[in-house]
Amino acid sequence: MAEREARIRRYEGKDETLVRFTIGKASMESLAVANRRAYIHPITLAAWLLMSYAIISYMNLWPADHYGIVGYLKPLPMLAASAVPIMFFIDWLNRPVFENATQAILRGPDMSHLLAHYSRHPASGLWIVEFGGLFVGLIGLDATSESALSKDGKKQSKGSSTSAIIRHFYVDEVYRSSGIQEDLLAHALRMAFNAEPALEVVTASDSSLFPYIRDCLSGADFASEKTQKVGVLGWQLGRRSLSREQWEKKTK
Repeated sequence: MAEREARIRRYEGKDETLVRFTIGKASMESLAVANRRAYIHPITLAAWLLMSYAIISYMNLWPADHYGIVGYLKPLPMLAASAVPIMFFIDWLNRPVFENATQAILRGPDMSHLLAHYSRHPASGLWIVEFGGLFVGLIGLDATSESALSKDGKKQSKGSSTSAIIRHFYVDEVYRSSGIQEDLLAHALRMAFNAEPALEVVTASDSSLFPYIRDCLSGADFASEKTQKVGVLGWQLGRRSLSREQWEKKTK
């Protein structure tokens, strides 16, 4: 039996459907994570139990032994039912922020034509990591200067770029414990800094909802910048940046 190997390769046209789906999925994963964490927060659990207690008491649904073992199950349906409005309310509060963020990503300058966009600048790259031929994750590092694009998104001039941004970074959940995201990030940074001598800094989005990405960026010496709080529990979203000088120190 042949041993399966991991490899990192450039994005190709045949990957478009999978990559677009993954980018959208990764964007909306933040909403799912925010909701799950809010559901199990002590305040949420306390509100659920209090609501259940009030409804069960009002409807007299406490366990009754004269119905046998079935009588002890009387409160269970109401325990489940009382959780539904709380879950709906949390999702209603969280959804607008994360849906707006997803729309901003899906309408980004690179999404109209992925292959063409990431070919405009030698430091740009949309990289895919595979294991045994199976898709594992991706990273999109964009060094295209906004001044190098016309209004319709077409290339005007190459020029040099002093900054780049990691627009997309995702690894499938089952592979995150392996640390493969660190190899993917290191590869993208190496390709970008080596391809463009004028490149001075790389920035990336930072979120407390994705600890595997936050730990990866922190391990690569990305410095945390300004943050903002969003969602019902004030999740921290912000940016991190890595200078060429810091990258060279890290890789020596």
